[in-house]
Amino acid sequence: MKEVVEYIVRSLVTKKEAVAITEAEENGELIIQVRVAEEDMGKVIGHKGKIAQSIRTIVKSISSRQNKKVFVKFGDKE
Repeated sequence: MKEVVEYIVRSLVTKKEAVAITEAEENGELIIQVRVAEEDMGKVIGHKGKIAQSIRTIVKSISSRQNKKVFVKFGDKE
């Protein structure tokens, strides 16, 4: 799951070395945290959050096949 998100995000950003994707499990749910350079955040979020929502939709589709609950969060907020 993390690899899919990382592939998509790296395809969108200019500063690929600044991409950091982390996974954490809480209460049986997987949380994927996406961090990118500040100037690339708009590219990852998209206009009105459409790109971010698309990434979440892809992850939700994959995770439902595996019977897992996965959340994708963007930025430094925990």
